Amino acid sequence: MSRSSSFPLPTPVTLFFVLLVALAPIGGLFVYAAIQEIDRGHETRRGQAAGEMLAGARAVEALVARNALALRVAANGALIAGNEDPCEVAREAVEIAPALSRDFAITGADGTQICGDARPDAPEGDAVRPGGVRMWIAPDNDGLVVRVGVADGTATSLIAAEELSNAVRDVSPDIENFHLDDGRQQLRLFGNAPLSAGEDIERLTLDIAGGRLEAGAAMPVRIVDWQDRQLVLLPILMWLLAAGIAWALVELILTRPIRRLRRAVVDYDPVGEDFHLPDQRGAASEVRDLGEAFVDTFGRIEESEEQLVNALDGQRRLVREVHHRVKNNLQVVASLLNIHSRTAVGEEAQQAYAGIGRRVEALAVVHRNHFAEVEESRGIQLRPLITELSSGLRASAPEGQAAAMQLDLDSASTTQDTAVAAAFLITEIVEYVMNHAPDTAIEIALRRTSELTARLSVSSEGLIEQSETDPDERKQFDRVVDGLARQLRSALDRRVGSYSVELPIFPEN
Repeated sequence: MSRSSSFPLPTPVTLFFVLLVALAPIGGLFVYAAIQEIDRGHETRRGQAAGEMLAGARAVEALVARNALALRVAANGALIAGNEDPCEVAREAVEIAPALSRDFAITGADGTQICGDARPDAPEGDAVRPGGVRMWIAPDNDGLVVRVGVADGTATSLIAAEELSNAVRDVSPDIENFHLDDGRQQLRLFGNAPLSAGEDIERLTLDIAGGRLEAGAAMPVRIVDWQDRQLVLLPILMWLLAAGIAWALVELILTRPIRRLRRAVVDYDPVGEDFHLPDQRGAASEVRDLGEAFVDTFGRIEESEEQLVNALDGQRRLVREVHHRVKNNLQVVASLLNIHSRTAVGEEAQQAYAGIGRRVEALAVVHRNHFAEVEESRGIQLRPLITELSSGLRASAPEGQAAAMQLDLDSASTTQDTAVAAAFLITEIVEYVMNHAPDTAIEIALRRTSELTARLSVSSEGLIEQSETDPDERKQFDRVVDGLARQLRSALDRRVGSYSVELPIFPEN
C-alpha cells in the first residue's frame, strides 16, 4: 500500500524547514540591523581616526608656532642688547622658553651672522621681512627650518624631525604614517613602510602654519573584527537554534513516542498476548491518550472477535445438527419406502419404491459426508462418498441382482451441489444396470484430469443397448442422465458401455 502525504518528509524535518521560512524575515531584520550597526561603527572609527590625525597635525602646528614665537622673542632681545653679548642674551631667552629649539642662528640686517650655527638660506634666497615667518624642509631632511624676521635682522631655528614626531605621538599614538610637505620637499616623520595590505586606510591632508606647510597622515581603520562577525552571526545562530529547538521538541515529545506506539501496533498479534503500550510514551498527554485509545480499541476488537468465534461455533453446531437431522430424516424416508416396497403389489411398484429409496439414500450419503465440508472447509470427499454410495446400492439390490462393483478412485473433494448431482448420476446408471443386466460387473472410476477437474466414469456391459431393450425406457434413462450432466455443467461423454462427465474439484493443499 503506497503512502501518500502532503509533506513527504517526516514531521520534525518539515516543521524545521517551515520554521526556517517563518523566522527568516525576523532573522533578516536582525542581520540587517547588525550590518547597519557595523557600518555605523565603521564610520565612527573613521571619524576617530580623522580626529587623531587632525590632532597630530595641530600638535605639529602648535610646536612650530611656539618655536617661531620664542625665536622672535629671543632674536629681538639679542639685537637690542647693546654692548652686551647678543648671543648670550639670546641663549638665556631660549633657555627660558621650553618649546624652543636650542639650535638657532641670528643674522643682522646686512645679512651678517651675529651668533649661532650657520643656517641654509631660504630656497628662493629672499630675506624675511620684519614680522614675517618662513618655513621649509631642511636640505638634509632632518627637520623643519623656521626663519622669523625682526626689526634689525632674522633668526633661524631647526626643529628636529624627532621633536616633530614626538609631538605627534604625544597626542595621536595610533597614527602610522605622518609627513610634512613644503611644496618642494617632503619630510616623513614616521611610517616609512607601507600599511598592511587589505586594511581600510583613513587618510588626511591638512594645510598648517598659515598654509606654509601641508601635513599628511594615514592610519588603518578596522572594518570588521570578531565582535562584528559575532554581531552578524548571532541572529543567524538564533534563527537556526529556534528552528532546531522546535524540531527537537517535536521529535522528542511527539514524533518519537508516536513511532514507538506505531511499532507496538504493527507488532501486535491478535492470536498472542494482549496489546501492551510501550514503556516510553513521551510527555505529551495527547500521545498518552492515543495509546489508551488503542488499548480500549484492541480490547473491544478482542471482545468482538471472541463473540464472533462463539457465535460461529454455535452456528457450526447448529448446521451440523441440521445436517444430522436431515440425514436422519432421509434415512427414515428411505426405510419407510423400503417397508412399503415389501407390501407393494406387483413387481413394477416394488421397483418404483426401490428406485425412490435408492435416490433418497444417495442424498442421505451426501449429507453425511457433508460434515467434512462444514468442519474443515475443504469440500466433500468424493472417494469415501462414492465408496459408501456403492455399498448402499449393492445392499439395496433385490436378491440375485447385486452386481459386482469395482472402484478405482482418486482422492478429490468438491462442493455439495456437485456431490449431489454426481451421486444421483451414479445411482441412476447403477440402478439401470442392476435392472437390465444384473449379472454384469460395474466399474466406477474417478481420475484427476487437472488441478481443478476430475473425470467420473461408470462402465458396464449392461449399458450396451440390446435388441430387447425397451426404447421408451432407454430414452427416459438418457434424458435423466443428460439432465444430471447439465447440473454438473459438463457434457455427457457416451461411449460403448461407458458414461463419463467432468467434475469441478478443489485444488490439493
